[in-house]
Amino acid sequence: MRANPVPSPDPTAQTPREGTPLHVAIIMDGNGRWAKARGLPRTAGHKRGADAVKRVVKSAGSLGISYLTLFGFSSENWQRPENEVKDLMGLLRFYLESEIAELAANGVRLNVIGDRTRFPKDTVDLIAGAEALTASNTKLVLTIALSYGSRQEIVAAVKAILAENPDPAAVDETTVTRHLFTADLPDPDLLIRTSGEQRISNFLLWQLAYTELVFTDTLWPDFGHAELEAALATYQSRERRYGAVTN
Repeated sequence: MRANPVPSPDPTAQTPREGTPLHVAIIMDGNGRWAKARGLPRTAGHKRGADAVKRVVKSAGSLGISYLTLFGFSSENWQRPENEVKDLMGLLRFYLESEIAELAANGVRLNVIGDRTRFPKDTVDLIAGAEALTASNTKLVLTIALSYGSRQEIVAAVKAILAENPDPAAVDETTVTRHLFTADLPDPDLLIRTSGEQRISNFLLWQLAYTELVFTDTLWPDFGHAELEAALATYQSRERRYGAVTN
């Protein structure tokens, strides 16, 4: 399922600092380890991780980031224990019901990408309702990847392209990009992964071609404004070359 058309954020609603990335993507990792270190159930880690989402969305808006994309639930996560998946779905529904009004009031547009066919109908309805409620907001576009896998996304894009026109000569990078879930989003400038892991994990493989990568040992439930600022400082210290050679 492709994302709904996403309008460009209103530049008058932003106060970006020099060198601030337009689009930041985050692989939120470490909820389970955070809970285990404290002798708590994994559910407690996921709840604290949801609190971290709220903090980071607020911080992104204050720092002038226009697009924030969070890897919330991968297509592989369906293979986790049934009770954990059930708890995650309950947490998702809770936050869609309890937090969407605040997002709307703060000018945040919610955009969900991924395979919605695997979610219960009530969850799909909540997602659609949240997207509709925030559709006209332009301060920050918050994209959450749910039941998402990048390889599956690319396969779906190829199938859609072939269905439209089977001529290989008609396919180029623009054609592929136009058929991705993120067709209406700019590619991320910066990817952050928490918890010390240093891999992409089937997330935005096409879109991350020239993205700067920052890895932090901070577990996601502990991630906040200071950690986001530190990642932005690292990004701002780099020279983005896009494959070009400079002297």
